[in-house]
Amino acid sequence: MKSNSSKKIRRLCTLIIAIIMTAAVLVSPAGAALKKTAINVYIDSSKFAAGNTVIINNTSYVPLRSFCLAMDKEAKVDWDHKSKTVYVTTDKLSMNVRVGESYLIANGRYLYLDNPCYIEQGTTMVPIRVIAKAFDAQVSWNGQLKQVVVTRGSGAIKSGDSFYDKDNLYWLSRIITAEARGEGLKGQIAVGNVVLNRMHGDNWPDTVYGVIFDTRCGVQFTPTANGTIYNEPTESAVIAAKLALDGAQVVGGSLFFLNKAKATSRWIIDNCDYVATIGSHSFYM
Repeated sequence: MKSNSSKKIRRLCTLIIAIIMTAAVLVSPAGAALKKTAINVYIDSSKFAAGNTVIINNTSYVPLRSFCLAMDKEAKVDWDHKSKTVYVTTDKLSMNVRVGESYLIANGRYLYLDNPCYIEQGTTMVPIRVIAKAFDAQVSWNGQLKQVVVTRGSGAIKSGDSFYDKDNLYWLSRIITAEARGEGLKGQIAVGNVVLNRMHGDNWPDTVYGVIFDTRCGVQFTPTANGTIYNEPTESAVIAAKLALDGAQVVGGSLFFLNKAKATSRWIIDNCDYVATIGSHSFYM
């Protein structure tokens, strides 16, 4: 009798724990998503009157369709329900924005979204800084007034064909493939960040090729020694390279990375400041 009671108590405890864990999974994301702060948005000196302009997780969002029409009244905005993608077309701009994706594409440029687009009551909401960049507009923020000011530019971002340096894209996509094949998009961008951080630094070569093949302090990237640097890049690596070249930054000023499970030296760990771990790589500066 005592044994049966104990079993019932254990089963009841297990059930309660399962319910609590399920509730945490279901409620926590929704609760986080609902934490919003209303803001005012101005385009040049005119107030953007679409409403529903908010800050979520330090990111300012605006309704995509209304904002595009405010930037160009002749803009054509189409929604594909199957792919959950918005297609925007103007005389100067061709853009597609997929809900939930980590980037949008504008005139062949890949622009990173720290926080993805989402749908609220049938309206696609998009981070204002990124959508403004697609229109070649500048964004400033007044925290005291909770006010965003968008200043118009040429009306459209420069095309990818003219923006991306072909040599830098060629080699960056290949080092990302060789070093981060199988990693998620963020992990691939991070490897690209390390290469570009070095390229922009004072103590490194000033091209992607120069950074990758730098041997002044020994081989910097193993793929240059084992030949995998010459493999064709994956599609995701090309996207990651374009995102990094267009300003996507996920590991700050990191200059080094390693896979701790495979590393044969602790020099980076012992001599550099830890920044983050993404996938199988840890990043340092």
